[in-house]
Amino acid sequence: MPLKVALQMDPIGSVNINADSTFRIALEAQARGHSLFFYTPDKLAFIEGRVMARGFPIELRREVGNHVTYGPETQVDLGEFDVVWLRQDPPFDMGYITTTHLLDMIHPKTLVVNDPFWVRNYPEKLLVLQFPQLTPPTAIARDLQTIREFKARHGDIILKPLYGNGGAGVFRLDPNDRNLASLYEMFTGINREPLIVQKFLPDVSKGDKRVILVDGEPVGAINRVPQAGETRSNMHAGGRPEKVGLTPRDLEICATIGPVLREHGQVFVGIDVIGDYLTEINVTSPTGIQELERFDGTNTAERIWQVIEAKRAG
Repeated sequence: MPLKVALQMDPIGSVNINADSTFRIALEAQARGHSLFFYTPDKLAFIEGRVMARGFPIELRREVGNHVTYGPETQVDLGEFDVVWLRQDPPFDMGYITTTHLLDMIHPKTLVVNDPFWVRNYPEKLLVLQFPQLTPPTAIARDLQTIREFKARHGDIILKPLYGNGGAGVFRLDPNDRNLASLYEMFTGINREPLIVQKFLPDVSKGDKRVILVDGEPVGAINRVPQAGETRSNMHAGGRPEKVGLTPRDLEICATIGPVLREHGQVFVGIDVIGDYLTEINVTSPTGIQELERFDGTNTAERIWQVIEAKRAG
């Protein structure tokens, strides 16, 4: 049966239609006969017992510069939809968290993907802490002395904001670096959140693998290779996507975390693997499905909708 689908995301008119995962998911939904409604997170509201959104019915096409047609602006009751996609990009701040609380109020009668309760409780850099056997040495702290001691133990470290995304604010501090105190002052002057530090993994020069899981099952991977002289491999930071297969270690990692993701309604997840280590579990707005489709012919969007349609049919 056709489903009524709402997309809570950043402005759809400005997305890169050849890279954006939300666009590909929405295009697949449309091809399957589902109707689409688009709104931005700032247009989500709770009004006298109902969760409402102000936005537009849309039609999509893969045509650069002319990829979306908007219907008339209208306010809708999201409780009357079959599916709502929670797909705005981080930062994972109180605004983001508030949207998860509001969407909690209509889920699961309206299926919210990914489950907003667990998106809120499983932010990318914190969920990995449940799997220390899979991750590099890691610390989360706001205390400078704790971070100094971690660096003294491991020498070469990565320092980054706990709730950042896209490679923003990621610094490598090698044994000869003298900038830890200055970076600490900069970060703590911006917000009151802790920092995350991890032992630097030299294998990142070979790439940071993005493995896509749908309902807890791996469907494929792409490798993101950093530019020369760059530590960050995120595509937002200039990383180059390459075709890559899944290794036995990748499958071991997926077999360990997959049941947890499936149990908690995380339908579309992208994990980051460097060498043999899991570094992040991305549940807020993972990317990579268009690159995977180009490299391997894997239609991840189709698999995602098969899972959602089965959940709605049930």
